[in-house]
Amino acid sequence: MASASYDVVIIGSGPGGYVGAIRAGQLGLHTALVEKDPFFGGTCLHRGCIPAKSLLHDAAVFAQTLQALEFGVIAENVRLDFAKVQSRKGGIVKKLAQGVEHLLKKNKVETFKGFGRLAGRDAVQVQKADGSTVTLQAKHIVLATGSVPRSLPGLEVDGDRVINSDHVLELAAVPKSMVVLGAGAVGVEFASAYARFGSQITVVEILDRILPLEDVDSSKELERALRKQMKIHTSTKFESVTKSKDGVRVQARTAAGEQLTVEAEKLLVSVGRSPVTEGLGLEGVGVRMERGFVTVDAFQRTSVPNIYAIGDLIPTPAYAHTASTEAVLAAEHIAGHAVHAINYDHTPNCTYCDPEVASVGLTEAEARKRGFEVKIGKFPLSVLGKVMILGEKHGMVKFVADAKHHELLGVHIVGPHATDLIAEAGIALTSEATVDEFVATIHAHPTVSEGIKEAAEGVFGSSIHA
Repeated sequence: MASASYDVVIIGSGPGGYVGAIRAGQLGLHTALVEKDPFFGGTCLHRGCIPAKSLLHDAAVFAQTLQALEFGVIAENVRLDFAKVQSRKGGIVKKLAQGVEHLLKKNKVETFKGFGRLAGRDAVQVQKADGSTVTLQAKHIVLATGSVPRSLPGLEVDGDRVINSDHVLELAAVPKSMVVLGAGAVGVEFASAYARFGSQITVVEILDRILPLEDVDSSKELERALRKQMKIHTSTKFESVTKSKDGVRVQARTAAGEQLTVEAEKLLVSVGRSPVTEGLGLEGVGVRMERGFVTVDAFQRTSVPNIYAIGDLIPTPAYAHTASTEAVLAAEHIAGHAVHAINYDHTPNCTYCDPEVASVGLTEAEARKRGFEVKIGKFPLSVLGKVMILGEKHGMVKFVADAKHHELLGVHIVGPHATDLIAEAGIALTSEATVDEFVATIHAHPTVSEGIKEAAEGVFGSSIHA
């Protein structure tokens, strides 16, 4: 049975899909949103950003409570109620999912539950749970199906002994020990959370440093902090895993050729994510792809002009905020508004481990690669009064600037509230601010943000407290 015709049909209700649907609704477009899962919100809300950060926060609270005496607080017989941790996480997710559903209704977005696929260049077929189908006619279609955890060839993820980021969110108990394969943002976050819950963590990373997409100084600062919480093996290649009733035996090899064998209760595979394209019918309508990703132009249009793609389907920074930004751009372009291409250099990168890591703009290495004459300003956060008050012992701010014009190229932060502080640098990049303007801006005392001003002063060799 065919439904009414829509101005736009969006497949997928993650932070790309639902944001795009809401914006399209605000713009007066007759909009439909298709979602295969029971609830709206996608991976970010149900199996990613939100539940992971809830676990990380609870882990930080638990760890701080264990160290309460350092703050003059006597806390005896401190224990972890992991069932309560999971329940709290579930409550947050449920409340946010209800909020998304409310916003969709408020903006007159029609919703359909079921698996959506392209049934032509101007139609989406939705297969519902009961096997029935409905076809939605569409002037424009937005693909926002996201991604799923990937594994390595020959490495079977069974959801029990060998798990991925979906499974680790739903554990009934904290494992006594766990090997984390992969030290990107996801791997580092879960390693940090479960180490603070009390699990013995061993991280195995094939590259020569953790968080390899961040500036090298951020990676080094974080690694110094995390080595006090867990074992980290970089430049180490995973070879095999043997499962038993008690756990796993992981074998890997270092760059020097030495064999590494680690026994643990679980192996968490955190080696990236793959775009969800299977069954969408992309080939049948001529949507072009490269290396598994859908290709788009500066306005999110695929090779089929009325079909758009956003989020993890395309080779742009794989963050919820990237997908949301792309979704708004696509909706406004469909509505005929004048829009500007996204400057992906200004995408904030955030890792919510402890200490937090955040950055925006170019790394020092990338800036030099692009031909800039670079000047650097670095400041250790541990010397700030506010950071001492918080009981933090690690952290730094690094400025990357153009030596000739003092143009701000990138800011990198490791330490408390880094993921919140980075917004100041993001606004500066968007406004084309120079380092001089950071130096001229009064930052309140005592705050962690003083470190930003001090790092900016460091570009000119004039940091007061360094």
